[in-house]
Amino acid sequence: MAGFGGDDGEFTLDGDDGDSLGGSDGTAVRGDRFSGGPARGFLSSLAADERIFAADVAVDRAHVVMLAEQDVIEDDIAAEILTALNVVEVEGHAALPAGEDVHEAIETAVVEQVGPDGGKMHTARSRNDEVATCIRYRLREDLLDAATAVCDLRAVLFEAAEAHAETTMPGFTHLQHAQPTTVGHYLLSYESALARDTERLLDAFERVNRSPLGAAAFAGTPFDVDRERTAELLGFDEVITNATDAVAARDFLVESAAALAALATTLSGLAEDVVLFANQGYLELSDDYSSTSSIMPQKKNPDTFELVRSVAGDASGSLTGLLTTLKGLPRAYNRDLQNATPHVWATVDAVTEATEVAAGGVATATWNEETLAAEAGSNFSTATGVADLLAMAGLPFRTAHEVVATAGELASAAGTEPDYAIIDEATEQTLGESIAAYVEREAVETALDPAASVTMRDSAGGPAPDAVADALNEAERSLTSDRAVVEGIAEGIAAAHDELTAEVTDHV
Repeated sequence: MAGFGGDDGEFTLDGDDGDSLGGSDGTAVRGDRFSGGPARGFLSSLAADERIFAADVAVDRAHVVMLAEQDVIEDDIAAEILTALNVVEVEGHAALPAGEDVHEAIETAVVEQVGPDGGKMHTARSRNDEVATCIRYRLREDLLDAATAVCDLRAVLFEAAEAHAETTMPGFTHLQHAQPTTVGHYLLSYESALARDTERLLDAFERVNRSPLGAAAFAGTPFDVDRERTAELLGFDEVITNATDAVAARDFLVESAAALAALATTLSGLAEDVVLFANQGYLELSDDYSSTSSIMPQKKNPDTFELVRSVAGDASGSLTGLLTTLKGLPRAYNRDLQNATPHVWATVDAVTEATEVAAGGVATATWNEETLAAEAGSNFSTATGVADLLAMAGLPFRTAHEVVATAGELASAAGTEPDYAIIDEATEQTLGESIAAYVEREAVETALDPAASVTMRDSAGGPAPDAVADALNEAERSLTSDRAVVEGIAEGIAAAHDELTAEVTDHV
């Protein structure tokens, strides 16, 4: 009869021949006493845990290899356990026996193959540090996928911005025509925001990629474990030292969910613009990213971007739900944490997919250059340029602002767009003399031209062609750097996986 410890106490395997679990309903963790009752299904997360099945197998392997290296368990038993884990991996999650969670189910499957000695795989470990490790192991993969998707979207925006660096378009504030800009300048504004979203994802990844394994339930273990070794085998950058913090911490989930919610908010703004631009005829989406009405055959609806827009609400809600679940929990492990992680799984899946869809939609959209050029100067959007011209001639900007505002009122009353004559009349009314006393007619007419107005605004980060060219160079550099970081991280994780595979092979 072999006894060994679960999370909260001792239990015994009582098989008649010593090779099976005690009773038909027993599991590796609960045995008979806690294996039944109406709450079993309520407690179980086995179905949802399919997501971390591969992570759990990897964590089990690393732990068993370390136990054998540290002479905590015998080499031959480690070999049997690792062989059994190979079988579990091949058969997959669907073949697991019933259990509260994937960790218990895998251990039960190993014990069923190996016998009671299979339970030695759980020596010096709790499900508390095990599940925390599995979540981090899987989440880092998801964060890298999200970061890759963001980089792909940034590349799409960069290419479109480069192609339309001098395509004039109306710029807006408060959804009102404000100043002329270019499609390139506009698209780079989102590329810049997404670069920060990439930074946030990679920052979150850094704190996700730390190993809790070896912390046991929350107070460490008397066994001579090597926590750095399991971290190495699993590709973690470092170990979370304090055992209680290691199993209790879920701030890495909060940070990841917050980074994803911020990304979703960026996507939502882009999607809203695309929906509005499609409505105004500024761009046309590909049929692949549109739909039609079930009753109105003339409709072409930007449905995909409407859904991209809505993901921000889901992401924000999940972050709030996660924070509310974690709020006020006593230290160490609480079962509430079982309901915390699904918020992040749902968020990372939805936001990553939305990012990929946005990239496809932007990449295949067609910008209507003629319409954009025609609209770029409407509603006196070059007014600021004229005011700047007068200020450059020595007028206080507020005085210049008053002159141009008067011109706008005169043009509106006349039902026309402001021209040199109207601005001259406004100057006479405001200053008592012709605008010619300050600037030449040619300069005013140039400032009224949307393309020329754009060219005037050549400060760093502005829409002038030279400034956009500089911004494109910086965006390309930043994107190349971020891609290299993501690829480097992925290569490091893959190398750790190869090392773990080699160690398992050697021990088997």
